[in-house]
Amino acid sequence: MAVAPVSDRPAGGGPATAPVMGGVAPPPASPSTASGFLDSILESKSELYRGSREVLRDSYMPSRLPHREQQIRQVAEVLAPALRGDIPSNLLIYGKIGTGKTAVVAQVRQDVTRRTELASHITFIYVNCGNIDTPYGLLQTIGNTFAKGDADRIPTGWSLDRVQAGMRRLLDSKGGTVILVLDEIDRLVARSGDSVLYTLSQLNTELELARLVLLGISNDLKFTNHLDARVRSRLNEEKILFPPYDALQLQDILRDRAKEAFRDGTVDPGVVERCAAYAALENGDARRALALLRLAAEMAERDRAKRITPDHVVKAKNRLEQDIILDCCRTLPPHCKVLLYAILQACERRRNGVLTGEVYDAYRRLAERLGLQPLHARSISNYVSELESLGLIRATIVSRGRGGRTREILVDVPISDTMPALEEDPLIAPVGRPRSRGQLLLTNFDNPGRTGPF
Repeated sequence: MAVAPVSDRPAGGGPATAPVMGGVAPPPASPSTASGFLDSILESKSELYRGSREVLRDSYMPSRLPHREQQIRQVAEVLAPALRGDIPSNLLIYGKIGTGKTAVVAQVRQDVTRRTELASHITFIYVNCGNIDTPYGLLQTIGNTFAKGDADRIPTGWSLDRVQAGMRRLLDSKGGTVILVLDEIDRLVARSGDSVLYTLSQLNTELELARLVLLGISNDLKFTNHLDARVRSRLNEEKILFPPYDALQLQDILRDRAKEAFRDGTVDPGVVERCAAYAALENGDARRALALLRLAAEMAERDRAKRITPDHVVKAKNRLEQDIILDCCRTLPPHCKVLLYAILQACERRRNGVLTGEVYDAYRRLAERLGLQPLHARSISNYVSELESLGLIRATIVSRGRGGRTREILVDVPISDTMPALEEDPLIAPVGRPRSRGQLLLTNFDNPGRTGPF
């Protein structure tokens, strides 16, 4: 092994330095291109924002919620008995995405807990059923909210009956009124059925020191139609419907946020109106309107602009419409693409879900038409699970009586957009549908030559 000369060794016997070529030290490493970009961004001061950018995110809780005063009052009236020591009714809140449901509940929760003397016995638990959608996970989350240490916590691996018993014990150890907010409750039912809701709805008959109130938030106006009659009657004690925002209401919301987020004079006329109009065309979604305004500001910053213009809103809209889901579909393995296309075809024909056996038959026929050797049913079952984990489909367990249990598969992406994306693949193209060419849907903003209300 070669040993570095004594002159090349650092004092103190440390490791040898890199050898010097030709007696000339190498030049220091130059910063990467990415580093240079980041440095310039960090050194520049935003000329648009006056405060935190979080103001333009839907997770931000503003001091007021325009055009939701009536809904705030209704939710407060339902929950107010808890401040007097009484048990409020269960409550279901309906409305499409971006209509302020979660924000209203959060504001009422703040108002209730702010009254510390009256609310000391009240505990709110918030669960997003898009993340926790199994009976075990839900009951475990409720119970562990009141665990005082690791020894008290409900671990994984217990039987469901034992989890229920542990949850009841922990609830009673706390006592008082527990208001359980189940956001996206329809996803819990779609994934796991209504058995856990039945368990929770009759829990007060088994508790001694605590009382449970259910507050469900749903984007699906008809999800209770699929519930057992006993569950439906207990959940439907109180109902509140949140209507979509119209364009003028969205403008008020955006002006409030823009005033808090941006410096004076940095938002051109027409920016707020255009964001609101685009979002109003999509079911009055306030989240969409906020996302457009936030992205328009980002586009302006990238252009080194000192003002946000309507053109930046158009760029933001185009950016949002770059659908990640469709990009995901295009990168699936070949047999997974064939499977997804077969599911889309079946759901398009039937207008509802298809059973796993029917899915496999449809996949097998399609694969043979494309000259592929069909995979075994077990492999396709794994692909079904993969598509579900990606959020492209949803599989729910259904009972067929003596025929046992199977899974019903529903599509969670727009069929009209996803099928053409798959048909662009040379693998799927031979079985794709003929499409008319040159069809393009434009809003008035994108087609200046067209007259209209905007």
